[in-house]
Amino acid sequence: MKLSIIIPAHNEEATIKQVLEKVAGVDLGEWEKEVIVVNDGSSDGTKTMIDDALSLFDGRQKVIMVHHEKNLGKGAAIQTGLKKASGDYVIIQDADAEYDPSDIPNLLSLILNGESYQLAVFGARGHKAYPQRGFHYVIGAWLLTTFYNILYRQKLTDLYTCYKLIPASIFKDLNIQSQGFEFEAEVSCKLAKRGVIIKEVSINYKPRNKDQGKHIKFIDAIRGFWAILKYRFYG
Repeated sequence: MKLSIIIPAHNEEATIKQVLEKVAGVDLGEWEKEVIVVNDGSSDGTKTMIDDALSLFDGRQKVIMVHHEKNLGKGAAIQTGLKKASGDYVIIQDADAEYDPSDIPNLLSLILNGESYQLAVFGARGHKAYPQRGFHYVIGAWLLTTFYNILYRQKLTDLYTCYKLIPASIFKDLNIQSQGFEFEAEVSCKLAKRGVIIKEVSINYKPRNKDQGKHIKFIDAIRGFWAILKYRFYG
């Protein structure tokens, strides 16, 4: 079994090398590892840091680097990475060091010998991390997840988590359209509509704030609500 790890990165020069070092070092057991880094039109030193990090990976780990000439958004970067992915499963790893790659094996542990290709696994951050992020993040995350659960008859606790482990064959067939952070809503909606079982695993999470470079904004929440509604009745 092979896991493709897609890492979208936009202006993450402060953290991208640290993240790649952790991804390179994580032991996936019997799973083969493929890493796809998409530099989404960064204007800082992200590209240089990515190139420098190539030495962190040994010959047993396949690494693919892709560079967008301009910033297209997280969803667009993931779509680019997905086209390059050759794994049986795909997972997204943010480049901002909020998520710990050492949690990835915990998500993989629910995939038993590749027997269930109708199972996706999400990494649930838990509410204990939210106070550091600001009250508006708490409300926004809760409202989006609750709205999704009601419309799609799900019981998720964390819709907008980065860690989404999805069978590659299904992921590539979802016809993802979102360019930005509303990707998180779209992919979850389409998985539910296809009848894919979504399970959650608790993960570690170290939130950062706007001053530390967090990209998500209020408008992204609005786009998320619209995506949840749109894909329920029209998508």
